[in-house]
Amino acid sequence: MHFFRFLFQAFLLIVIGVIIFAAIALWYLNKDLPDVSSLKTVQMQVPLRVYSADNKLIAEFGEKRREPVSLDQIPKLLQEALIATEDQRFYEHSGVDFLGLARASLELVLTGKKVQGGSTLTMQVARNFFLDRKKTYIRKLREIMLSLKISHEMSKDKVLELYLNEVYFGKRAYGVAAAARVYYDRSLDQLTLAQMAMLAGLPQAPSAVNPVSNPKGAFDRRHHVLERMLEQNYITKKQFAEADAEPIAAVTNRSIRIGLQAPYIAEMVRDAMVKQYGDDAYILGLSVTTTVNSTDQLAANNALEAGLLQYDQAHGYRGAEDHWDMTSDPTQLAAHLRQLPTIADLQPGLVLSVNDEDAQVLLGNKKTITLPWSSMQWARKQMAQGKWVGKKPEQATDVVKVGDVIRLQQYQNGTWNLRQVPEAEAALISLNPENGSILAIVGGFNFTKSKFNRVTSAYRQPGSGFKPFIYSAALDKGYTLASIVNDAPLTITIPGAAEVWRPQNDERDFNGPVRLRYALMRSLNLVSARLVQDMTPKYVVNYAKRFGFDEQALPETYSIALGAGLVTPLELARAMATFANGGFLITPYLINTIKDAHDKVIFQADPTVACLSCENSKNKTADKNLAPRIVNAQTAYLINSAMKSVITGGTGRPALVLGRTDLAGKTGTTNDQKDVWFDGYNTQVLAITWIGFDTPRSTYAYGATLALPMWIDYMKVALKGVPESNLPQPPGIVSVRINSETGQPTDASDKNAMFEIFRKDHAPHVSQSATPAENAAGEGSNGSEQPIF
Repeated sequence: MHFFRFLFQAFLLIVIGVIIFAAIALWYLNKDLPDVSSLKTVQMQVPLRVYSADNKLIAEFGEKRREPVSLDQIPKLLQEALIATEDQRFYEHSGVDFLGLARASLELVLTGKKVQGGSTLTMQVARNFFLDRKKTYIRKLREIMLSLKISHEMSKDKVLELYLNEVYFGKRAYGVAAAARVYYDRSLDQLTLAQMAMLAGLPQAPSAVNPVSNPKGAFDRRHHVLERMLEQNYITKKQFAEADAEPIAAVTNRSIRIGLQAPYIAEMVRDAMVKQYGDDAYILGLSVTTTVNSTDQLAANNALEAGLLQYDQAHGYRGAEDHWDMTSDPTQLAAHLRQLPTIADLQPGLVLSVNDEDAQVLLGNKKTITLPWSSMQWARKQMAQGKWVGKKPEQATDVVKVGDVIRLQQYQNGTWNLRQVPEAEAALISLNPENGSILAIVGGFNFTKSKFNRVTSAYRQPGSGFKPFIYSAALDKGYTLASIVNDAPLTITIPGAAEVWRPQNDERDFNGPVRLRYALMRSLNLVSARLVQDMTPKYVVNYAKRFGFDEQALPETYSIALGAGLVTPLELARAMATFANGGFLITPYLINTIKDAHDKVIFQADPTVACLSCENSKNKTADKNLAPRIVNAQTAYLINSAMKSVITGGTGRPALVLGRTDLAGKTGTTNDQKDVWFDGYNTQVLAITWIGFDTPRSTYAYGATLALPMWIDYMKVALKGVPESNLPQPPGIVSVRINSETGQPTDASDKNAMFEIFRKDHAPHVSQSATPAENAAGEGSNGSEQPIF
């Protein structure tokens, strides 16, 4: 009797000890458990996304591709497919399926192996959000305790929603919505039953049963999921048979669906976000909407690419990119071709055979295409870096040889053309001159070829494009558009220099005494040089600072008259906008709004605005961030008028093809033609185009023949549907009849009479000849006025 009593007491002590030990262990484990209530406001790692103003996706940055969705956005069948496969008793247990755990434990005791089957969806949520991936008994206990706490504090639907948004599906896709995009290029509501079953089967082994890398394994896994759904009565036998028979090759998309190609803009936004948020920018789920319109950006892309390709082709063929040994197997050669990047739409190809009439060319996709002789006839050999070209080829064998690696472009009609990647580069920036919102940016021929953004970072000489700022300084000094300056040989002795400076006009000619309007219209270098000589380089550079130029990049030398300073296209666009908006310095901006992962606006741009009417105290308004005036309204109007003359009768005359009367602009060509520009605008749209080489050398072209056509191609689209918009004439402008040769007042009997506009305080003192200017007299606005040139 005493023995049994002893055994009972001993057993009781052991039980109590076990209970105490378990309680202590549970207390120890529980005290360090994280607060599961944080799951109610969890911030999932969502990539940074960049959009155009019209909501086209430009780029996505971040290692994890995720599109968080609510449970009601996830098809019921997809939810059921996952539950049938991963956790059949999900809605019945309390977060931990003890029957499943018991089976897994028994298997461990009998075989000594850890097996799948004990983890519920809730336990996987606990593991994914709070625990590491080590498989230890302590971690398993913590996982169980966390799962019980999660089930106590959260609904089953919320747990399922968290799981479906967090779990990894392979191919960088986290969450079921991202997986649908990656594998099928579809939204969740567009998925078929077979596709839902495929996605539901991926979380257990996203690499081993991936439909991209292992179609057979994916098929078997999908079949298993469909069987489970059938067993649970989620689908009928007919649905099972139809879904099971669907090809696994429904995979169509493994990359991000980009709605607008604008990589230079994407990189500008990415850089700005990382500077502001650090590396968290890639995971916070920020959505950045830019000011860029997709139509304008696409037009800019096309204009720049077409302009560079046309220029490159006109300056001759440089030959094959490379030459390969043809002893390798065609399959291996195709694999090597796939390693070469496609630049713009220029694909690499390998010449397999060639005769007089055509060439057979292997592509990276293993296909062989015929390159006709007609597509190679342009390929004269480039000589002296494009200064001239060799004789015209007579047959295909004169152009390509077997083993040549060449570039090809396919036209919409399916034909192929021989091309080459341009050596020259270009930049295009377009903005709204009223508020600085950027409409389009292309920083180079192709982002894959070069990530250097020439719009923001390429400091180049503006050439004659700088002359409007010199003329603006002259007008503020008392000159007028009718002032006569001698376009004649000029020699300037520079203190401390061994040689004198002798500027020349582009055409090495002299026009004698000319009016300033005519001089700007014809871009006469000698007139600009005389203006700088009179005003001094120091004054001109100091004056130019107000336009936002970096004074350190503008030399206080006489060569500033020919645009010898250094500016970026973006800086030049900002400065030129002053003449387009009537005299205000705007600040270009690209980011319009930033939203957080919950679609809340956390940043809204508040740009400075050029507002002519707001200068009147009666029209001032507190809701506008007014841009500062840096040039008086009369001077800005006069320069704008002179730059309109550049279009109507000067170096910018080809722009008349646009059929508008509200355009103003200026060509720019530097010494030795190393940089060519066109800067043009109306009051709503301004665009700057530049072409040159990254390592400066002559383009053997002019702004009017190279940069202007690119500008025209862009503006054709950017101004489509935009009403004509001329700069309003400010008070204090008068029109005076002058002699076109002397610039002096005259009367109607003078055969060389014409009207010119002046600032009232600078107009010739002939009262009978001066009248308030209307419709920019001097530009031929009515029958009584003579042409300005």
